[in-house]
Amino acid sequence: MKGVLLVNLGSPDSTNTNDVRNYLEEFLMDERVIDLPKWFRSFLVKGIILKTRPKKSAKAYKKIWWDQGSPLIVLSERLQKKVQNKVSIPVVLAMRYGNPSIKNGIEVLHNKGVKEVLIIPLYPQFAMATTETILVLAEEIQKKYYPEIELTSLPPFYNHPDYIRVLGNSIQEAIEGKNWEHLLFSYHGVPERHIRKSDVTKSHCKINGECCFENSPAHKFCYRHQCEMTSLKVAEYLELKEGSFSTSFQSRVSILGSWLKPYTDKTVEKFAKSGTKDLAIATPAFVSDCLETLEEIGMEATEDFEDKGGKHLHVIPCINDREDWVNVLSRWIDEWAHMKN
Repeated sequence: MKGVLLVNLGSPDSTNTNDVRNYLEEFLMDERVIDLPKWFRSFLVKGIILKTRPKKSAKAYKKIWWDQGSPLIVLSERLQKKVQNKVSIPVVLAMRYGNPSIKNGIEVLHNKGVKEVLIIPLYPQFAMATTETILVLAEEIQKKYYPEIELTSLPPFYNHPDYIRVLGNSIQEAIEGKNWEHLLFSYHGVPERHIRKSDVTKSHCKINGECCFENSPAHKFCYRHQCEMTSLKVAEYLELKEGSFSTSFQSRVSILGSWLKPYTDKTVEKFAKSGTKDLAIATPAFVSDCLETLEEIGMEATEDFEDKGGKHLHVIPCINDREDWVNVLSRWIDEWAHMKN
């Protein structure tokens, strides 16, 4: 019997500072998020970051928290339920950090008699701190507790025509009728060293703005390349003119070294100061709206844009549980479910 495990990032159980602290500790102590020696990572996270960050983050979560709970969790649950209604095999939701855990998700599938599990990381682009950490943890759990279960995973879908169509349509619907001057694709940032570590050729990635557009086996695991390709494919789908769109990266932590550029906050500020009054912004690294899209972009970036002279920052929702996205995901699952071994 086959089954599916949808995996998203995760969220604190509540906006309580202690819950936020527990979530941040699990997240930041992941060696694929902060890829530093364990002793230094522990000192940095437990000795410095967790002294002040939980209280600040808790305030941010309170701004975007829904009556039903964390937006990311609620939206992920809606997606899981809609997909489950369209497919004939079990579909279970898990989070990389927080609850419900990946171990819990695999256990639920195991108890249903599932022997083959398709893991679907809800990240269009591959990155050490997203897709890779999910797959590594799932394999560790499978080997330790469920050796009889076979795991496989859905490849990154950053340039899949079905995904590009859904994302493109969601953007078109959000900006239709609005007087936008430029479309900014904002992706979650990662340290530049993550890009180099993921380079299977050990020589291709120069992070110079050019290597992403040169053919290389490195692109299979290159987050920046995959972000750039998502932007380009969507721009092609929407028939955008050259110069009317661009790519940036958000959520950097400067203490962890140099991060992918250009930075979203600096880019938004630059557009406002240069006279752009209406800027549209999409966040294609996220399938579900979350703290980074609702608060960092929807609130902070909007305020900054207006303070620096802009008029409207048109924030485009993530694809969340859109019907066309549900249909695409369900079709991918059906195709896998009916594959012969």
